Amino acid sequence: MDDAAIEAMRRAAETPEIADAAGAMLAADDLTAAFVADPLIDWFSRTDGRKTEMRRGFFRHVLKALALPSGQIQRPSTGGAAAVWMPSEKLGPNPLLEELRALPVLIGLTGWRRFMRIVGLRDVMDEHHPMETPHDYLFFLGVTPQAQGHGVGSRLIRSHLARLDAIGRPAFLETATEPNVRLYSRHGFKVLSEWRPAPDGPVNWSMWREPQAPE
Repeated sequence: MDDAAIEAMRRAAETPEIADAAGAMLAADDLTAAFVADPLIDWFSRTDGRKTEMRRGFFRHVLKALALPSGQIQRPSTGGAAAVWMPSEKLGPNPLLEELRALPVLIGLTGWRRFMRIVGLRDVMDEHHPMETPHDYLFFLGVTPQAQGHGVGSRLIRSHLARLDAIGRPAFLETATEPNVRLYSRHGFKVLSEWRPAPDGPVNWSMWREPQAPE
């Protein structure tokens, strides 16, 4: 990706589009590429030749079934990055029918050998997710590898945080990479807890951001 394309993506990330159904599938492809080496997703994902295919199916299912109806998928008009936000009021146990529909996707993602890892993960994540105060949850933020390190993700998240600040609403996220802790800290997030999904799992950080007054 050349400098002109990077700069176009940077500018587009400052005023992202809200994805429709077609845009959500493109965002899922970008997130598949962005999370190719994520420690947490790697921990519960299958390791064979179908890994990328199944991971793409997982992102497409999550965006279609959860983010489109209940949240917001933001992406630069150029593509190459996506931020998925969910209002905490929409989070909670899925209806049984939705759980059953998701089952083949999850087994495809993990394979049978690692399926119980993702089953247990949800309970651990819930333990570290404060739900008492309404907030926006940054479900995913990803930039494709060739565009990483150029401020695209920062511009993408900053646009939404400005809206949250304007209405006095907090934000929450989890990350499994220490560089991301530093990135999100620069945007006002503070670490609430450090945890592992299991003794052999990667370290994760839960982070909270109070709304901030305009500078």
